[in-house]
Amino acid sequence: MEKRLQEEFISILKEELVPAFGCTEPIALAYASARGREVLGCEPERIVAKCSGNMIKNVRCVTIPGSGGMTGIETACALGAVAGNPDAGMEVLEKVDDAGRARARGLLDGGRCAVEYLDSEIPLHFIIALSASGHTVEVEVRHTHTNVVSITKDGSVVFEKQKELAEKGYSTDRSGLSLEAIKAFADEVELGRIREIYERQIRYNMDIAYEGISGNYGIGIGRMIRESYADGVVTRMKAFAAAASEARMGGCDMPVIINSGSGNQGIASSVPVIVYAREKNIPTEKLYRALVFSSLLTIYQKEFIGKLSAFCGAVSAACASAAAITYMAGGTIGQIKATIDNTLANIPGIICDGAKISCAAKIASSIDASMMAHYLAMQNREYEAYTGILKEDAGETISCVGYIGKVGMHQTDKEIIKMMLE
Repeated sequence: MEKRLQEEFISILKEELVPAFGCTEPIALAYASARGREVLGCEPERIVAKCSGNMIKNVRCVTIPGSGGMTGIETACALGAVAGNPDAGMEVLEKVDDAGRARARGLLDGGRCAVEYLDSEIPLHFIIALSASGHTVEVEVRHTHTNVVSITKDGSVVFEKQKELAEKGYSTDRSGLSLEAIKAFADEVELGRIREIYERQIRYNMDIAYEGISGNYGIGIGRMIRESYADGVVTRMKAFAAAASEARMGGCDMPVIINSGSGNQGIASSVPVIVYAREKNIPTEKLYRALVFSSLLTIYQKEFIGKLSAFCGAVSAACASAAAITYMAGGTIGQIKATIDNTLANIPGIICDGAKISCAAKIASSIDASMMAHYLAMQNREYEAYTGILKEDAGETISCVGYIGKVGMHQTDKEIIKMMLE
């Protein structure tokens, strides 16, 4: 594999596998609000959040970490504006204290936070306006969660991102991603280059999985799976991944290493692989390489779908996990492709109706389907090309599913948002 492409893939991993404290959409709002307060120079007297439909969909049902159990766009903006640390990125709310919560509640109780619908074709798009002492600061974010494209104060531009970067949301070229290139990179990368990334991913994502299993979050789906289903590696994979998601959606004050802007995708693309490796006593080196494979395959799939859509990202991440397990178990490139095709022949249509605790159930179902695909592939059983949406090559199938998620389900997304707003 050429060195240039290796460096690009390492940069992609560093851009995408970052820690986030809570569900990423409300955290993005909190981050932008904290950036705005920094420019305003004081705490705001009023906040208006203009949000795209997908942002509204993904914030309204999740508990905001550090809030004391509160939910909603207004809460995320208020906490970020009065108590957030903009230098912490997606961990902006990590150090919110009682005083910060009290000041945020003052804004909320006084009716000084408002939400407006932003009619935008960009799924991840919002503008935060903060006002105080006759001054107003506006922070606009597009495409990715911390991609601040402009900041204005009293109508004057304070910051404006270069147009090319503003429209992509990331700096590293993704055009070199392909199934074959991802496998070559996972095979060849020096572990010293990626060890720190994956040591942190394993620690963070398994810590919240253990917390979810033992704690009291949502309806306790992870613990139920572990106690009620037949004991085995797939049951434990589903239980721990679902528990991690439920804790995160339920406001657990622990960070997660995200993937493609999503904590649930970060969990579903890593926890099953880690649990499988531990159960099967697979060497650490193999585990790291499998996690590299799973991370990049998730990113590759999401490049076609987009950060937010009507297509549930748990499918892409669980598909990547199972393909990585096939890779880790010594499967051929043909068996890896079969794992992907078998998964996408089965569950290419789970809808995303917003971030919430039931995302944990979708993760468990997606892992179940993808592991069935893995076991079929390891017995050299694969659905034939042109069965439904399957194509001759797994990469083509991925692009077709991406097209369906991004373009074909565009109207579906609008109808889901309409129902939720009603």
